Amino acid sequence: MVSLRPWTADDFSLLEQCNTAEMTAFLGGPETPEQLISRHQRYVENAFAGQMYVIRTADGDPAGSIGYWEHEENGDAVWETGWAILPEHQGKGLATAAIAEVTKAAAAEGSHRTLHAYPGVDNGASNALCRKAGFTLLEAREFEYPKGHWMRCNDWSLDL
Repeated sequence: MVSLRPWTADDFSLLEQCNTAEMTAFLGGPETPEQLISRHQRYVENAFAGQMYVIRTADGDPAGSIGYWEHEENGDAVWETGWAILPEHQGKGLATAAIAEVTKAAAAEGSHRTLHAYPGVDNGASNALCRKAGFTLLEAREFEYPKGHWMRCNDWSLDL
């Protein structure tokens, strides 16, 4: 149904397509052009522990992005995941399939026992997706994202 391809220098337009008010409504709003360029560079250089991917449909079309990266949770290092599915591809099961694939990749790293997701408490679609993907809801709490913007999130955890 989907495949994941590591992020490349050619994927900046996908980042731009995901940087709309609709797509970032639960994330503090769109990023500035400078922030997008910086994010893209980190993804291209893989300048973090983890990996960002382009989600591709069965036809090979880009449908969004997903990744995993290190995050400190209560003094322990865990994997965190996040995703974005373009509006025209939403509601087709692509995010669920992509989460299953990124979970395999994070587990294969062998360095952390859990994968966490932190959707806003009001983000019904992402919270339903976490439940459907097998995550366990731990708690609702304050979470800083992006830097300087605090939001109320659910902490979902999946054992790897």
